[in-house]
Amino acid sequence: MALPQLCVTVTADRLAELRRRRDEVRDADLVELRLDTVRDPDVGGALAGRRLPVIVTCRPVWEGGQFTGSEEERRRILADALALGAEFVDIEWRAGFTDLIAATGGRRIVLSNHEFTGVPADLGERLAAMRATGAEVVKLAVMAQRLRDTLALLPLAGQRDLPTVLLAMGEAGLASRVLAARFGSCWSYAGHAVAPGQIPADRMLREFGFRRLTPQTALYGVVGKPIGHSLSPAMHNAAFRAARMDAVYLPLAADDIDDFFTFAEAMDLRGASVTAPFKLDAFERADEADPVARRIGSVNTLKRVNQRWLACNTDVAGFLAPLEPLLTLERTRATILGAGGAARAAALALGSARAHVTIAARQRAQAEAAAQATGSGTGEWPPRPGSWDLLVNATPVGTAPHGDVSPLPADALLGELVYDLVYNPPVTQLVADARKAGCQTLGGLDMLVAQAERQFDWWTGVAGMDRAMRAAALESLEARARTAPDATPTPGAAAARPSQRSR
Repeated sequence: MALPQLCVTVTADRLAELRRRRDEVRDADLVELRLDTVRDPDVGGALAGRRLPVIVTCRPVWEGGQFTGSEEERRRILADALALGAEFVDIEWRAGFTDLIAATGGRRIVLSNHEFTGVPADLGERLAAMRATGAEVVKLAVMAQRLRDTLALLPLAGQRDLPTVLLAMGEAGLASRVLAARFGSCWSYAGHAVAPGQIPADRMLREFGFRRLTPQTALYGVVGKPIGHSLSPAMHNAAFRAARMDAVYLPLAADDIDDFFTFAEAMDLRGASVTAPFKLDAFERADEADPVARRIGSVNTLKRVNQRWLACNTDVAGFLAPLEPLLTLERTRATILGAGGAARAAALALGSARAHVTIAARQRAQAEAAAQATGSGTGEWPPRPGSWDLLVNATPVGTAPHGDVSPLPADALLGELVYDLVYNPPVTQLVADARKAGCQTLGGLDMLVAQAERQFDWWTGVAGMDRAMRAAALESLEARARTAPDATPTPGAAAARPSQRSR
């Protein structure tokens, strides 16, 4: 069976810009020209000089597009596209343009149906009715509010009598786009969020390796909410490439922990990284956990073996790896901000190194629970200036796009070392303030890479992927900084800390 193709969607306000963007597309099999976004639509001009096959689409407002003219005007645009030799023309099933389908005997027609409110119960019936029109390709897109919504498409994947595109839109539906081969789609769409959940072609091809994925490709992922900020997909996919393994790692935007496990078992997920807010819930649901995870009641890694979920926590070892060369931890006064899974891992790690550990959190009850689980003390919020030698930020405060926010005021940073587990941006406001105050600083990227390398080893038995992971993480961070709406380079963001060993 041929692997799915990749179609890149392009939009523009003017035809000249649409043509320019059309011609900039590389490494795609098809280009979708969204004429509904153009104020001066000209089918002949849109098709002239094209280097790749195209799908001409003129999507009406009533099906999620931008075309506000009459249906007769829209029908004329689509008819012109067929007459002028467009490789495909997208026609909405609900438009009723049956004469256009009949004019070509269904050839070169993509018959589409988009549901933006959820997953209708009659998907099978819809697909059968759409195929009965004789259209060459049938496209069915639904809105995934949760991971398990994507699973409604799987029973339709085996019906291959006509080329089909099955998509779950939204962040939770990403698997249907990347794993087009598993969902039985003849092609998938990429672009700059033209449709909900759509991602750029470069990410589909380079990060996820779209062209090499088959129905047999092993699936891994990171579960969280939100999850779009995670660097884990870039790092683990780089490791899979370096190890020459047939596997892919996806961000999994779960509604809750039950949503994740329902999806994971149906999709035969081999392993998962776990991030906020699911580290504690994943521990409760695992069939077996390692001693570290049992001690703190939190896991960051899952592996499925013989239908059982095994769990471990690599945060503890990952936390210590970059810290120990910088500071003698025995008898060090360490204050941890936060009381979640990351804070518990940091507390256990520091306690094992004989530091005096205090957990401080806005919610006193949560701090006390984390302290009891890790054998730590509890402290006041905010911590008194001068009450610590080592300060660890285990909260998400300061994460992009809120990188100008700090969990503590600058004048409170009176200590030896500040360790911010936030890794995006590389230099947070807390780290910048700590440097000005004369503290040593450590960012979260080192811990992220160290714990991820241990995850990969546990899943695959392949070690030594830290260099590939670090390079991918830095590349991803730099790309995000370039494309941020108010992107301004953070001074020193890419500079290595002189006190830190290079790895």
